[in-house]
Amino acid sequence: MEDQPQAFAVDLKDRPDEGEGDELSGKLTWKTLISSDRTPSAEVIFGVATFPPGGYLKLHRHKQAEFYFGLEGEGVVTIDGENFRIAEGISIFIPGSAEHGVLAAEQGLRMAYGFAGDSYADIVYEMS
Repeated sequence: MEDQPQAFAVDLKDRPDEGEGDELSGKLTWKTLISSDRTPSAEVIFGVATFPPGGYLKLHRHKQAEFYFGLEGEGVVTIDGENFRIAEGISIFIPGSAEHGVLAAEQGLRMAYGFAGDSYADIVYEMS
Protein backbone atom coordinates (compact mmCIF):
# COMPACT_ATOMS: atom_id res chain seq x y z
CA MET A 1 0.00 0.00 0.00
CA GLU A 2 1.37 3.43 -0.93
CA ASP A 3 1.91 6.09 1.70
CA GLN A 4 -0.92 8.60 1.77
CA PRO A 5 -0.21 12.36 1.63
CA GLN A 6 -0.11 14.06 5.02
CA ALA A 7 -0.25 17.61 6.29
CA PHE A 8 3.23 19.00 6.96
CA ALA A 9 5.26 22.21 7.08
CA VAL A 10 8.66 22.87 5.52
CA ASP A 11 11.02 25.73 6.38
CA LEU A 12 12.96 27.11 3.41
CA LYS A 13 16.08 27.63 5.54
CA ASP A 14 16.13 23.92 6.44
CA ARG A 15 16.34 22.76 2.82
CA PRO A 16 19.70 22.31 1.06
CA ASP A 17 20.65 24.29 -2.04
CA GLU A 18 20.51 22.27 -5.24
CA GLY A 19 21.82 22.80 -8.73
CA GLU A 20 24.77 25.19 -8.44
CA GLY A 21 27.06 24.74 -11.41
CA ASP A 22 24.42 22.75 -13.28
CA GLU A 23 24.90 22.93 -17.06
CA LEU A 24 21.35 24.30 -17.42
CA SER A 25 22.10 27.41 -15.43
CA GLY A 26 24.42 30.30 -14.68
CA LYS A 27 24.93 29.49 -10.98
CA LEU A 28 21.19 29.18 -10.39
CA THR A 29 20.30 27.37 -7.17
CA TRP A 30 16.97 26.10 -5.96
CA LYS A 31 15.40 24.50 -2.93
CA THR A 32 12.74 21.86 -3.38
CA LEU A 33 10.13 22.28 -0.64
CA ILE A 34 7.32 19.95 -1.72
CA SER A 35 7.97 16.78 -3.75
CA SER A 36 6.77 13.26 -3.00
CA ASP A 37 10.32 11.88 -3.11
CA ARG A 38 11.19 14.15 -0.14
CA THR A 39 7.92 14.98 1.60
CA PRO A 40 4.68 13.11 2.42
CA SER A 41 2.90 14.85 -0.48
CA ALA A 42 1.24 14.21 -3.83
CA GLU A 43 -0.03 16.14 -6.86
CA VAL A 44 2.10 19.28 -6.27
CA ILE A 45 5.78 20.13 -6.62
CA PHE A 46 6.95 23.45 -5.18
CA GLY A 47 10.24 25.22 -4.58
CA VAL A 48 12.19 28.47 -4.62
CA ALA A 49 14.89 29.34 -7.17
CA THR A 50 17.61 31.97 -6.69
CA PHE A 51 19.45 33.48 -9.65
CA PRO A 52 22.58 35.59 -9.13
CA PRO A 53 22.99 38.75 -11.25
CA GLY A 54 22.86 37.61 -14.88
CA GLY A 55 22.02 34.04 -13.86
CA TYR A 56 19.95 32.01 -16.27
CA LEU A 57 18.05 28.84 -16.96
CA LYS A 58 18.59 27.72 -20.56
CA LEU A 59 15.69 27.20 -22.94
CA HIS A 60 14.05 23.86 -22.30
CA ARG A 61 10.69 22.13 -22.10
CA HIS A 62 8.96 19.44 -20.06
CA LYS A 63 5.51 17.92 -20.36
CA GLN A 64 4.22 19.35 -17.07
CA ALA A 65 2.73 22.84 -16.86
CA GLU A 66 4.65 25.14 -14.50
CA PHE A 67 4.21 28.47 -12.76
CA TYR A 68 6.68 31.09 -11.55
CA PHE A 69 6.01 33.74 -8.91
CA GLY A 70 8.48 36.59 -8.44
CA LEU A 71 9.71 37.13 -4.87
CA GLU A 72 12.71 39.51 -5.23
CA GLY A 73 14.73 41.11 -8.01
CA GLU A 74 13.68 40.80 -11.61
CA GLY A 75 14.34 39.14 -14.92
CA VAL A 76 12.85 37.98 -18.19
CA VAL A 77 11.09 34.69 -18.81
CA THR A 78 10.93 33.66 -22.46
CA ILE A 79 8.08 31.30 -23.37
CA ASP A 80 7.81 30.07 -26.97
CA GLY A 81 9.71 33.16 -28.15
CA GLU A 82 7.65 35.71 -26.17
CA ASN A 83 9.30 37.67 -23.34
CA PHE A 84 7.60 38.26 -19.99
CA ARG A 85 8.95 40.41 -17.16
CA ILE A 86 9.15 38.67 -13.80
CA ALA A 87 9.58 40.64 -10.58
CA GLU A 88 8.14 40.73 -7.08
CA GLY A 89 4.44 39.94 -7.17
CA ILE A 90 4.31 38.82 -10.82
CA SER A 91 3.08 35.32 -11.60
CA ILE A 92 3.73 33.55 -14.91
CA PHE A 93 2.02 30.42 -16.23
CA ILE A 94 3.99 28.13 -18.56
CA PRO A 95 1.90 25.59 -20.49
CA GLY A 96 3.10 22.00 -20.61
CA SER A 97 5.67 21.35 -23.38
CA ALA A 98 6.21 25.10 -24.01
CA GLU A 99 9.85 26.08 -24.61
CA HIS A 100 10.95 28.42 -21.84
CA GLY A 101 13.98 29.89 -20.09
CA VAL A 102 14.91 32.62 -17.60
CA LEU A 103 17.47 35.43 -17.55
CA ALA A 104 17.95 37.36 -14.31
CA ALA A 105 18.61 41.10 -14.36
CA GLU A 106 21.68 42.72 -12.80
CA GLN A 107 20.18 42.61 -9.29
CA GLY A 108 19.42 38.87 -9.55
CA LEU A 109 16.08 37.13 -9.12
CA ARG A 110 14.38 34.98 -6.53
CA MET A 111 11.17 33.22 -7.50
CA ALA A 112 8.84 30.43 -6.43
CA TYR A 113 8.04 27.70 -8.93
CA GLY A 114 5.62 24.83 -9.04
CA PHE A 115 4.46 21.95 -11.18
CA ALA A 116 1.38 19.77 -11.27
CA GLY A 117 2.90 16.41 -10.41
CA ASP A 118 4.06 14.23 -7.56
CA SER A 119 7.85 14.33 -7.65
CA TYR A 120 10.51 16.69 -8.96
CA ALA A 121 12.40 13.55 -9.98
CA ASP A 122 9.67 12.93 -12.58
CA ILE A 123 10.28 16.22 -14.42
CA VAL A 124 12.22 15.41 -17.58
CA TYR A 125 14.00 18.47 -19.01
CA GLU A 126 14.42 18.46 -22.79
CA MET A 127 17.03 21.05 -23.73
CA SER A 128 16.47 23.18 -26.82
